[in-house]
Amino acid sequence: MSDGTRALTPTRPGGAEPDVLGDEEVARSLTVLPPHRLSVVVPMFNEIDNVKPLLNTMQAALADYPQPWELIVVDDGSVDGTGAALQREAALAGPHVRVLRLTRNFRQTAAMQAGIDAARGDVIATLDGDLQNDPRDIPRLVARLLDESLDLVAGWRRERHDGLWLRRVPSRLANRLIRRMTGLQFQDLGCSLKVYRASVLKQIRLYGEMHRFIPAWLATVTSPERMAEEPVRHHARTRGSSKYGLSRTFRVLVDLLAVHFFLNYGSRPGHFFGGVGLAVMGVGAAMLAYLGALKIGGESIGGRPLLLLGFFCVLGGLQFLTTGVIAELLIRIYFEGGHAAPYHQLAAPPADDASWSRGAR
Repeated sequence: MSDGTRALTPTRPGGAEPDVLGDEEVARSLTVLPPHRLSVVVPMFNEIDNVKPLLNTMQAALADYPQPWELIVVDDGSVDGTGAALQREAALAGPHVRVLRLTRNFRQTAAMQAGIDAARGDVIATLDGDLQNDPRDIPRLVARLLDESLDLVAGWRRERHDGLWLRRVPSRLANRLIRRMTGLQFQDLGCSLKVYRASVLKQIRLYGEMHRFIPAWLATVTSPERMAEEPVRHHARTRGSSKYGLSRTFRVLVDLLAVHFFLNYGSRPGHFFGGVGLAVMGVGAAMLAYLGALKIGGESIGGRPLLLLGFFCVLGGLQFLTTGVIAELLIRIYFEGGHAAPYHQLAAPPADDASWSRGAR
């Protein structure tokens, strides 16, 4: 980001650090923001112990929110009764709490995409359902998003309450690698608490386990100058068990390669495969030309390994080139056709304009 740390380390006049606990100040600032509707998306998987505390905490955090808001909780195929518990608690909370139940465990990215697809708000907030993210931070992030005309405000868990070796150290290494490969200087891309402008977020689709790289995907449709990072609270997990482990680090590395490819060659894959193909074919052609010169000079080349290597290099280069042509055809079909959803869900009741929570005016 070209403007240095301004967009990544928020400051107040005079260089003072932001007050993470300034809820009253945030409430006052929200009253002067343009009218909007807020959708909060929370994916959950086997978190039955957190269902009621989550809904209670969310209701308390947004009770005085001055604009209409809704909560969309996505049950990602839980097998411990989370889905049924969500439906019971949602019925008690009111129609502004909507529950989406996926038919099986499609993993967090697909569950988050399901919630984003169902969201009706102009602003969309996402956070985890384990109560380590604090819903009280949502109004402050929304205020900054709208006040500064941003497209994304990401949470930064500056003081994490996770295990050192299994969570914090791998996260720091992953964030450093991601910053180097994507060029986005976010300190904490792994924080699920983020606030988006819906019109921008809905221009991208999330597949696989790409929820960790949403800022990178957003950079394909908006400027990094319209993204910011804001310190948020972080709590230790008190209920349920973590779904993350060291295996996540390896998945992040694989996903990062895919992100790097799509960011640089997503709309022009022929350039990537064509460049590799020309390089490999050029090496093979040089080998064969050298052997051809020896043959003209009277030497025998039939038993040389270089002949076989040169032949397969030329053949491999041609395959890369044809792969590039096919990839170009596929990317054009992708852009010109519709997008298939990466999830399937059970039938959900329709939502209408009455199913919004309207807080203090």
